[in-house]
Amino acid sequence: MSTNPRYLKVLAALVLSGVSVAVVAAEVPASFDPKNCKTDYPKASLMNEEQGTTSMSFLVAPDGSVVESKLEKTSGFKSLDKAAIKSLSACKFKPGSKDGAPAQTWTRVDYAWKLD
Repeated sequence: MSTNPRYLKVLAALVLSGVSVAVVAAEVPASFDPKNCKTDYPKASLMNEEQGTTSMSFLVAPDGSVVESKLEKTSGFKSLDKAAIKSLSACKFKPGSKDGAPAQTWTRVDYAWKLD
């Protein structure tokens, strides 16, 4: 290996520029407006006065559609969880981004079921 100081400076600059590119890469998760995306309370859950929070994850495509959904934490009631996943999977999300461009990203949503 050469010990030429100029060669070492160029090599160091290349290594450092590679590190800075990795640091700049950023991912912004998808999001949605809960005012425009609500779900109906299941009738049986209303009658049984079931309440709780359903935690879900959604894989959102660059066009804002849901590609995949997962239940992360149950509300404690299957009917509430099922209704939340079904309704929110049909919602239009604001797509996430990677390095400033729309991209497929995961986002987490907590849906609170509360009786008035």
